[in-house]
Amino acid sequence: MTTLRMSRGSGAMARPERSGSLVRKVLLVCGILSSALYVTTDVLGGIRYEGYSFSSQAVSELMAVGAPSESLVDPLFIAYGVLMLAFGVGVFREGVRRSRALQVSGALLAGYAALGLTGPTFFEMHQRGTDGSAGDVAHIVLTVAIVLLTLGAMGVGAFVLDRRFRAYSFATLGTVIVFGAVTGPYAARLAAGEPTPGFGIVERILIYSWLLWVAVLAVALLRRPPYRNTKSVP
Repeated sequence: MTTLRMSRGSGAMARPERSGSLVRKVLLVCGILSSALYVTTDVLGGIRYEGYSFSSQAVSELMAVGAPSESLVDPLFIAYGVLMLAFGVGVFREGVRRSRALQVSGALLAGYAALGLTGPTFFEMHQRGTDGSAGDVAHIVLTVAIVLLTLGAMGVGAFVLDRRFRAYSFATLGTVIVFGAVTGPYAARLAAGEPTPGFGIVERILIYSWLLWVAVLAVALLRRPPYRNTKSVP
């Protein structure tokens, strides 16, 4: 009888543990899905936008007010934000008992996602050359805030795993900073509605480097065994 009671108790404890493991996996997989969805949205939006140039136009122009691709990409970018927010929560949960750096990085990822969700709804840019394009101050401020959160998440996240991941994170961070600086001179041309040859390539290297970092972090965390509380129950 004693053995039977212990077995039943162990089963009851195992069920919440399995449920927690499933939630963990779902949240972390959202990091991979978010990056894949962003790239898919970028490609589909560019195809939908007749005359759009991936090499010279910004990703934000796909969701610009009145853009031919706006109705398609806005819901997809919102879905991307939701997936990224879930991933941020997952990273934060990973760090609760393991690493302060993971907690901070997860919080920054969640903040990045939450702020980004406001873009397609409240802070869309105007199409270049239109009357409103020179006054997209709110969109520019939002972009700067998002970039800062991105840099913070990678900078802190560099210390959550081993040396190889740290080196990779710093390499990605350097890439984002360098190409971010290169995009600076394009801002005035974009606001003035002037041609920006090469801008789309530079911006996509910057963005895709970040998306790849997120996916790599997600895979690395999924490969680690989940935290288990080994304290004995009296």
